[in-house]
Amino acid sequence: MDLFSPIKIGAYSLKNRIFMAPMTRCRSVKDGVPNEMMAAYYSQRASAGLIISEATQISTQAIGYPFTPGIHTNEQIKGWKKVTKAVHDRGGRIFMQLWHVGRISHSSFNEGKLPVAPSAIKPAGEIYTYDGMKEFETPKALSAREIQEIVKEFAQGAKNAIEAGFDGVEIHSANGYLLDQFLRDGTNIREDEYGSNIKNRSRFLFDVIKAMSSEIGSDKIGVRLSPSGTFNGMTDSNPKEHFTYVCEKLNNFNLAYLHIIDALEGDIKHGAKVVELSILRDAYKGVLIANGAYDKKRGNTAIQSGLADAVAFGALFLANPDLPERFKADAALNRADSSTFYTNDEKGYTDYPCIVKN
Repeated sequence: MDLFSPIKIGAYSLKNRIFMAPMTRCRSVKDGVPNEMMAAYYSQRASAGLIISEATQISTQAIGYPFTPGIHTNEQIKGWKKVTKAVHDRGGRIFMQLWHVGRISHSSFNEGKLPVAPSAIKPAGEIYTYDGMKEFETPKALSAREIQEIVKEFAQGAKNAIEAGFDGVEIHSANGYLLDQFLRDGTNIREDEYGSNIKNRSRFLFDVIKAMSSEIGSDKIGVRLSPSGTFNGMTDSNPKEHFTYVCEKLNNFNLAYLHIIDALEGDIKHGAKVVELSILRDAYKGVLIANGAYDKKRGNTAIQSGLADAVAFGALFLANPDLPERFKADAALNRADSSTFYTNDEKGYTDYPCIVKN
């Protein structure tokens, strides 16, 4: 078994284990509607066993960056239909990643309303807005009632994604965004049923999974976690214990998969308490996707050893639309141009060459 072996997730039989990781690219129009350029970008990468879309906001409150797409208006759903059709026409499968950024936002994105979070703890640094760089604001702590409203928005987002033609959804509970903010005791100092201990800090995530499952079925849902992540100011006093607990509890849901971001060099540099992937592999019994600076050799090793069932590639897939074909041929790989990661046109988006022209 290796990266080229077929795999089943949920109800889907996929052609390989080379998945495309979710990557924010900021190419939608200002009202969050996907466009033809995005349809071309994703369809170019349809040889992936599974494409996981860029993070997509479930509401206006969930927005954290300019020109990111949404899934909460009819126009956004229509725009995404062009993307899913283009991918399916080329034989691909695609899940939508759903997110709410929580405190990693700014009031200018939401009619002057403050960002929200588990607790009123201000992130360090600045955020890029439509009006340039702005200092982060102190977020509003969510009430239990408001949390349940966001749970409903996640469920509606999942329903909308299926209407838009997606094969399933991935819950973004990583990288310092809202659900991750609830999981970590560095950002969650609540003392109610959504804080104070590991069980309570995990409750929001499990509430979201239950609500989404009732709308689309749990076998169309994946979850992404970053147990060792430090991005967006994340810290936790005991991530090994906490994320082992979360992974064990996820076994109760019959999910399509669990997607784990390994500790990255930057996390270690910033003092991460590293949670080894092997510990989480032992805890979670379903399909596990690994992500984080993998190449072909390391990906094959992870699959052959049983450490992971599939591998999600980010920058490599960004720069190599035909990544599975290149891996199979041991062909040279294009280098990703980081200066075009978050720009607004085709350069560095749809113009990376393939080894065989379509």
